[in-house]
Amino acid sequence: MQKSVTVFCGSSKPKNNDFMIKEINKLSEIIIKNNYRMIYGGAKIGIMGMLAKKIIEKNGKVVGVIPEVLKKKEIVYNKLTEIHVVKNMHKRKKLMYELGDFFIVLPGGVGTLEEFSEILTWKVLGLTEKKIFLINIDGFYDNILNQFKVMDDNNFLYTDLLKEIIIVNNISNLEDYIIN
Repeated sequence: MQKSVTVFCGSSKPKNNDFMIKEINKLSEIIIKNNYRMIYGGAKIGIMGMLAKKIIEKNGKVVGVIPEVLKKKEIVYNKLTEIHVVKNMHKRKKLMYELGDFFIVLPGGVGTLEEFSEILTWKVLGLTEKKIFLINIDGFYDNILNQFKVMDDNNFLYTDLLKEIIIVNNISNLEDYIIN
């Protein structure tokens, strides 16, 4: 059975778009080379749209999951292998979590951060053993990683969160960690 990777990322165009396009191209190559099916938010805009388009162009399989409320706002990508329109954001995340065999977190906004936080919480609670790859391109997530230390220093964590995730500083290094 084909493995699936759930990718959390932004629906906006990043400030350093040229660099991000290069990283997205590398990630699409890794996904295609390893014959993964990608699960993502279903939009044709922003980082998520760029990645989906690249994988579709290379005849890869891409499954979108989008809530009714965002169907028009995020503009559904109509060339997907499958699209699931769900009632709300909670059902979106739940289905994306269920469909993925592991998770990749790319740069994004509050929604991406929330998706990452929830799956990390699930891992800490033992609700999942699936791998979580945090792609820290150009130190994008440095402040969040520092915040984990602040939380730990203040006795708000029950475990070392950094042991629950795999931090990768660029897409090229991701393949070193991914095993079919």
